[in-house]
Amino acid sequence: MSISDTKKMSENKLVSFVIPHKGREDMLIATLESIKQQTIPAEQYEVILVSQNENVSHTLFEFEQHITLSIIYNDQENSISHSRNLGAASASGLYLAFLDADVSIDVSWTQKMVDGIENKPDTVLMFGTQVISDNARPMEIIRTCLASATSGTYTESAPGANLFLKRETFVASPGFPEELRTCEDIYFTSELNRFGRIYHYPDAQFVHLGEDKSFGPMFKKEIWRGQSNIASTSGRPIPLRELPSFIVPFAVTLGIIILLLCLLYSQTNFAIIFSIIAGAPLLAYTFRLKKLVGNTVSFLNCLRFYLVYFPARAIGTLLGARGAVTTSSHK
Repeated sequence: MSISDTKKMSENKLVSFVIPHKGREDMLIATLESIKQQTIPAEQYEVILVSQNENVSHTLFEFEQHITLSIIYNDQENSISHSRNLGAASASGLYLAFLDADVSIDVSWTQKMVDGIENKPDTVLMFGTQVISDNARPMEIIRTCLASATSGTYTESAPGANLFLKRETFVASPGFPEELRTCEDIYFTSELNRFGRIYHYPDAQFVHLGEDKSFGPMFKKEIWRGQSNIASTSGRPIPLRELPSFIVPFAVTLGIIILLLCLLYSQTNFAIIFSIIAGAPLLAYTFRLKKLVGNTVSFLNCLRFYLVYFPARAIGTLLGARGAVTTSSHK
């Protein structure tokens, strides 16, 4: 469907952007600014901001002069899934575009998404490709390259930074699982495989403004993300490709710890065994990442990434294990 074909629509919009938000507004403003710059006419889309702040600034209200903006206030204790479902329930668009509040989409992102999903009738969900920002540091380059590794292919799930689908598809789905604090996007998009295919669209690009810039914040964030690892598997089959994400962090982390203890107590034979247990997957992931990033990031920084990532994921999974036991269903 072309933009011109939708001009007859009087009440409904072509696209409803649903943006959950909590905390600082600086990156949210940049997100709204990128939406305002879209090549499709402003009257053809709406923005539904679901804020978990007590109020919003005057700067945000100024966007009402340029775009159709609705602000819904949500309780701070609710999950991001709750905010997304709440925003979707208020949407009038033929399509839903779920955006994080810290992304900047390319000016033609919306038009390309509309054209792309209409030209792929077997595709029920599309998500855009993350690109590197100007003057990006090694951590951001690594994150971006990992996020865009599947660009141009069909996938079994998708991260929630930018998701595009028909509203009728969302209505037919279970929606986002409100019990999960993290991994809710993977659970939701995995469920959509029942309706059709998921495509990682290379032409619709965005910059993740809130991407990790250094190893310290990344360590804390991965602990938080890892806490829903087990809960996110409840009620769905686990693809084989996901198994390493559960096994490898523990193999590497425990392997390194036991290796150091063996070296401390001069247990050479055991030290060799656990150096292989920890080192084999660690080096395999590092070499794969180095191939992905090319000359933009050194091998040492690739190794540092996984030396931080795997322990953080292991810690997060352990912390979330108790909560996962009590999670019996997803709404």
